[in-house]
This record gives sequence, C-alpha cells and structure tokens, in this order.
Amino acid sequence: MKIVESVPNFSEGRREEVVKEIISQAEGVKGVWILDWSMDIDHNRSVVTLVGSPEPLLDVLFKMTKKAAELIDLRNHRGEHPRMGATDVIPLVPVMGTNMPECVDLSKKLAKRIGEELKIPVYLYEKSATNPHRENLSEIRKGEFEGFFEKIKDPSWKPDFGPENVHPTAGVVAVGARESVIAFNVNLGTDKIEIAEKIAKAVRYISGGYRYVKAIAVDLKEKGIVQVSMNMTNYRKSPLYRVLETIRREAARYGVPVVGTEIIGMVPMQALIDTAQFYLQLDDFSPSRVIEGCVLEILAKEGAKLSE
Repeated sequence: MKIVESVPNFSEGRREEVVKEIISQAEGVKGVWILDWSMDIDHNRSVVTLVGSPEPLLDVLFKMTKKAAELIDLRNHRGEHPRMGATDVIPLVPVMGTNMPECVDLSKKLAKRIGEELKIPVYLYEKSATNPHRENLSEIRKGEFEGFFEKIKDPSWKPDFGPENVHPTAGVVAVGARESVIAFNVNLGTDKIEIAEKIAKAVRYISGGYRYVKAIAVDLKEKGIVQVSMNMTNYRKSPLYRVLETIRREAARYGVPVVGTEIIGMVPMQALIDTAQFYLQLDDFSPSRVIEGCVLEILAKEGAKLSE
C-alpha cells in the first residue's frame, strides 16, 4: 500500500461555495480521502488535507487546480497571506510505503501536466527544486501575483514547467515534495502589527530565530488583533512548545499577552504528544501509551498483512 499526503492551498477563504466546488473534485474518488479543510477570512485562503494512492491523488490535485483556475481571479483577490496563484502551492508528503524520491517524481509529473494542460507556470520547490534558490517557497512567492509579471522575465525565474508568461487570472503555482509541515499561528492581544512583526523576526530562521521556523506578521482586522503566522518545517528539531514560549516571552516585553493559538490543517500526533509532555512535565512518556496510537498501529499492521 502506497499512501501520499497533499496539502494544497487555495487563494480563497471568503466564498464557501467556491471552496466547496474545488473540494468536490476529490469527493467519491476511489483511493483518495479528504481528511480536513478550512477557510480563513483574514488570510483569504483555504487549506485542504488529502491522502491517497499516488495516481488517483495526482489526478484529483490536477482537477482541483483546474477548478480553482476557473473560479478564482487573483486580480480581485486581497488577503493578509502572501499568494502568487489561485492554487498557490501543492506539497506532496510521503506517508506510507513511499519515500521522498518517489514524491519528487510524482511532483514533477503533476507539475508537467499542470503546465502543459492548464497553461499555468509551475515552479518546483523544497526537495523537488531544480535550483537552490527555489527550495524556499517564500523566495519563489516573493513579489506575489502582481510582481510576477515582471519577475518571470528574469532568466533565473524561468518556470520549470508551463508557459513563460503568468496566467492572467490564476497566476503561478509551486509544486514540490517535502516533509510534514505544521501551520501554527499565535494570536496576540494587541492590534499593533509592528509588535507582531518584531516577534516574527525574533523566531524565524532567516532573521536569527529557530532553524525550522518560517514566520510572518498578520493583521487580523476582523478580530481586532494581530498574529504571528508560522510554518514549522521540522517539529522535532524546532518544537511547537519551545517556539510558543519564546513568543510568549517576546510579547511580554511589550506588555502583550498571547490570547490563543491555532493549527491550520492536520498535525502529526507526535507533535501534540511532545507538547503535552512538556507542559504536563511528564517523565518517561512515549506514544505507545496513547490508546489511539496503539489502535492505529494495530490497524496498519493488519492492513499490511491483507495487502501481502
């Protein structure tokens, strides 16, 4: 049994009917399961988590990308989250019976089809990147949709697949294989974006923070607060609890409390176990003592026997 996870991000978080139409491309497809989806009004962005067998999953991702291109016009899109495409990014993550090289091959196959059939420029990122300066998604996305019309003219930003012109309404898309990433946001009890910007700078790697943290400041106007929005690219080496405590201490310098946190999409169970172990000060604790974890392990073993 081969299972791959994908977490496509779409640049629409306000029109539920549009998001549901995109998600419907995966409904009822044999070998593909929708685990979770969410919308964010301030970010104006949706995140969908899917798992499935490689071939049907790739077909679903292509159809979702096609539908997003039909329904989303980036010329009319505004949101707090940086974006460059109607379908902004499509990561592929090895889960069961697969490995990173296989997911790299799958990402190239999907990218080629999107570029050729949908006429949308595609950039390979993370483990699939064809050039070191394209590994980091934020570097590819820099300039966003509006800036890409000029950026794409630079030979160093020639797309890996598809036309060398930005799609007029759907922009460009990044596709790549990567490890599990946790989208972890921390809300601050203030409306001063400059405070969130200082804290984001303190924790993100490129400005001297944690090695596996990408962070930006976001103004949540609907809620009257600001947020440190993060991608945790290796929760084992940069744990959620350690980053949260750093943000809490940094916020205290400005007399600002942490008023809540959120996880967008799915999260590995081990990340939550590590967090519980830290805050509960548990000694000698392991996943084998979590009932649901044991049940899932038994089911996985039984499934492997049946497939032999």
